[in-house]
Amino acid sequence: MSASENKERMRGLFAATAEGDFDPLVAALADDASWTIKGGTPFSKTYAGKEKILARLLGPLAARIDGRLRLSARRLIAEDDLVVVEAQGAASTVAGVAYDNGYCFVFRLEQGRIREITEYMDTQLVMTAFGSES
Repeated sequence: MSASENKERMRGLFAATAEGDFDPLVAALADDASWTIKGGTPFSKTYAGKEKILARLLGPLAARIDGRLRLSARRLIAEDDLVVVEAQGAASTVAGVAYDNGYCFVFRLEQGRIREITEYMDTQLVMTAFGSES
């Protein structure tokens, strides 16, 4: 797929996450995808494989969010098989703490499937909202 096709693919996936629907994003993950979270939080590491991404990252995070995280794309930049998405989240934790984090995601796509994600965000906000126990 071209850079512009990859960009439009990610734009469509983020249209769903803006409504709190992460199912299309999860469906787009390749079975052997990796998701790396940068920083020094308990979540900061590489999750290898779709099953581990769901079981060790997305599932535990969803359990800490009250309702749904809404993740809106603000800017998308594409080159070759990479799409960079600047995004803004909006949510509250089950403890009632606001969790409105800003993100920068670097996606690598292959034939429309997400192969790699590298995520940058406000790690201090993660620690404030979720604490050091994850």
